[in-house]
Amino acid sequence: MTLRLYLILMSIGTIICWVAWFFVLTGLDPNAAGFLGFLFFYTSLFLALIGTFSVIGFMIRRKILKDDELVFRHVKKTFRQGILLAALVLIVLFLLQIQLLTWWVAILLAVLYAVVEGIIFTNRKYNNNDYLRN
Repeated sequence: MTLRLYLILMSIGTIICWVAWFFVLTGLDPNAAGFLGFLFFYTSLFLALIGTFSVIGFMIRRKILKDDELVFRHVKKTFRQGILLAALVLIVLFLLQIQLLTWWVAILLAVLYAVVEGIIFTNRKYNNNDYLRN
């Protein structure tokens, strides 16, 4: 799969997820929908956020690192970071919904996000230069 095809498919999928989330948001009554309504709400929002954070993160990373030849490594990183960031947003929204979000819980979640990202970053096995041997 080429990078262009990946970005096109990811963008189309993200738009579809945002449309689905909008329909869930406007079409379902939270009091009548019950668990299934909340499941649709959080699932469609999670997928839409993953796509949005991944595509925007990749574009930012591509602008910063213009001459890097290994673009697939950036796609993998931005997708992982998109998943983690979308999960963080959903956890915050869920805690806000059940009225358990306080300032210190938000700080703990931000620290937890930074620790998880740091652990993943330090456990990488290869450097980009390992792939560029001639």
